[in-house]
Amino acid sequence: MPNHVTPGLVCAHHHLYSSIARGMPAPPATPDSFISVLENIWWRLDAALDLDMIYWSAALGAAEALSSGTTCIIDHHESPLAIEGSLSTIAKACRDVGVRVNASYGVTDRWTNDGEMLSQVDPQSTMTHSARRGLDECLSFIKSGGRGMVGVHAAFTCSDETLAEAAALSESLGVGVHIHVAEGPDDIHAGERLQHLAKDNWLLIHGVHLQSQLAGRLVHNPRSNMNNSVGYAYPATKPNTILLGTDGIGANMMEEARLAYVRLRESDISQTPDTIAQWIDNAYEVFPEGLNDRVTWSYDHMDSPWHTAFTTSMNVESVEIDGERVYENGSITRMDISEIRAKAQEQSQRLFERLAS
Repeated sequence: MPNHVTPGLVCAHHHLYSSIARGMPAPPATPDSFISVLENIWWRLDAALDLDMIYWSAALGAAEALSSGTTCIIDHHESPLAIEGSLSTIAKACRDVGVRVNASYGVTDRWTNDGEMLSQVDPQSTMTHSARRGLDECLSFIKSGGRGMVGVHAAFTCSDETLAEAAALSESLGVGVHIHVAEGPDDIHAGERLQHLAKDNWLLIHGVHLQSQLAGRLVHNPRSNMNNSVGYAYPATKPNTILLGTDGIGANMMEEARLAYVRLRESDISQTPDTIAQWIDNAYEVFPEGLNDRVTWSYDHMDSPWHTAFTTSMNVESVEIDGERVYENGSITRMDISEIRAKAQEQSQRLFERLAS
């Protein structure tokens, strides 16, 4: 392969619904901890989503992914007031743009049957109606032919019953579980709660405060971890296979890789860019089709991690998926990028108005 051409890149953990969140109004209270970030920003936002917002946010995120050479997205979604049909809506948006997607709904018990939102869920409590609907959405999407996993928000917002049901459903469907694990100190007991459930095909997201060894691939999200001030995961010290994700902050995997490298190097001066290159390549275990995609870059040393780790000016010139040119000369080919941006902006305004009220 020419040294300016690469396979398609894989974002191993995304939240496509966050694409229209940029510029959102300030939260009602300034977050002073990880849990307050969730309560004041992300849990308010996902509760305001509807299917129109979900579609155009996913379309915008997919278009931006192509522009950075990412052809495969593993998405983790939550919209507690618009659960049914959410995964097929995301899949349709990605298909319309031309991006491959693996989608899951993040099951959680933090919404009680009375509509109250909890910060922490009693492990001994019973599964909520909302969690059951989330599992049903994963089941319906996958059984209808969608590519997906069984999503779980995090152990600390789920009962043991819900965690067990999610694990059992994933086993019956022959897919893994896609779950945030020990991202912040509030989820520090996730390892011990999941140890008897986790399988090698699970995606364990973050693992910053993980204290127990778990089966599964660990997805490192350096920019998000820094942004949320949750600490460093020291992924190179973990026995798991490491992948890279963005946790919803775009899908530019070369940028994420550069950030992952300097964060790694800060913690261990003996580390090299080859480690990060391996983390990028590990994602093809989950999305092997990406290896057949073709991304043409403006830079002539894309085959060298020692070049790409220190070069910030490389641009994508074209992207081919299954032999189809889906991105060229700064624009996607299947849809009008101007329409996507305009529609996404309309949905952003609707979202912001809901958040403001």
